[in-house]
Amino acid sequence: MRFQRYLTGVAIAALLAGTAVAQTPPQEPAAAGTLNPAAGQVPPAAPPATPQFQMADGVLATVNDSVITGFDLRQRMLLLIAMTQVQPTPENIPAIQQEALNALIDERLQIQELANYETLTVSDEEVDQEVAAMAQEVGVTGEAYLSFLEAGGIRPQTLRNQLRTQIGWQRLVGGRFQTRARVSQGAIDAAMRQMSEAASKKQYLIGEIYIEAARVGGQQAAINGATQLVQQMVQGAPFQNVAQQFSAAPSAARGGDAGWIVAGTVNPTLQAAMDQLEIGQLSRPIPVEGGVYIIYMRDKRDGAAASLVQLKQVMIELPETASEAEVAAATQRLQALQPQLTCDTMLQRATSEQGLLGADLGEADVQNLAPQFQQVARSAAVGSVSTPIRTPLGLHLVGVCGRRVGGAEAPDERVVENQLFRQNLATLARRYMRDLREDALIEFKQ
Repeated sequence: MRFQRYLTGVAIAALLAGTAVAQTPPQEPAAAGTLNPAAGQVPPAAPPATPQFQMADGVLATVNDSVITGFDLRQRMLLLIAMTQVQPTPENIPAIQQEALNALIDERLQIQELANYETLTVSDEEVDQEVAAMAQEVGVTGEAYLSFLEAGGIRPQTLRNQLRTQIGWQRLVGGRFQTRARVSQGAIDAAMRQMSEAASKKQYLIGEIYIEAARVGGQQAAINGATQLVQQMVQGAPFQNVAQQFSAAPSAARGGDAGWIVAGTVNPTLQAAMDQLEIGQLSRPIPVEGGVYIIYMRDKRDGAAASLVQLKQVMIELPETASEAEVAAATQRLQALQPQLTCDTMLQRATSEQGLLGADLGEADVQNLAPQFQQVARSAAVGSVSTPIRTPLGLHLVGVCGRRVGGAEAPDERVVENQLFRQNLATLARRYMRDLREDALIEFKQ
């Protein structure tokens, strides 16, 4: 709840201030504008005008035995607008309505599932505490916070019901999947190894919004909705709040924070857009298979200054004056030996055979290695042994026995573990919701 509470507070604070920051269109064709969300915290002189939506007040849909009325949908749309600062227009009202309806359906399913667990009842006091915490973050009292929403046409109970369900659902997901979401040491080691190997590559710190076509009525609807969201964000709607409410990506719970992305590890269409975006710019909608992305370029870097590797070697001494026949014989011997070696066996094998020298070269910065070793040190898989490498001293088989980032960019094991745990938990929660939807009887009224 903590991050979502902060995002909601920032959105309400900006509405309280009544401010929006104009954006300057960039020259790059991939960019829609320079993002600078408004987030003032000054109490309002008057509440914003209540948008008018044309819809019936009768039953719009049923979720198993629970109904969603036109009033329910209108209230959720107003709350969505307040949280995101997306201003309603004839063009974006359908997208707001669809997102609000999807959220209501998910909420009804969550409420029905929570009813199966008597111990997961959320008290009024807990909801009060959450409202008070949200209000405190924007410098007002809980009563003033709810009064502001009410002045904009949002009944306080709408927010309270949403918070009650969110608190209960997070407890259910955490209790049900905590054990399954735990991360093995092997997964942590693999992730840290991958991060270290990627350290020398170009990286992008991005925010992402993913509009899933199947969720909004097709690819064209996703493109249209994304286009409207981009326009609203360029005009001042905070990216984080829009991502939280509209994005179907796992990062939505973190306000669209996708973290550092390594060049070459994403869809080529997204890679092309990231290459063109400058820091602080927001992309135009990027269609991909199944939906549409919006990318916010938060930062870029060329990679860590120091990439550290652990090397071992087996070598045959050969002076630079060695004949071609001598080099060929040594090469043939090492080529036959190379498939049999691992980092664990290299030194033992070298000491057991005449004519071979073994050495643990320890850990070194790749940039400080002999030029002949640098390519292997940068690109070879950890645990692999190279083919023969010629240097003025002889022929070498080099084992890459470890690789990590040096300096400030070095990955922290606890941070990596927490990231993987959150990812696992989010994946399990999405599957849980998918299964509930598939098993539910959802009917829409004409």
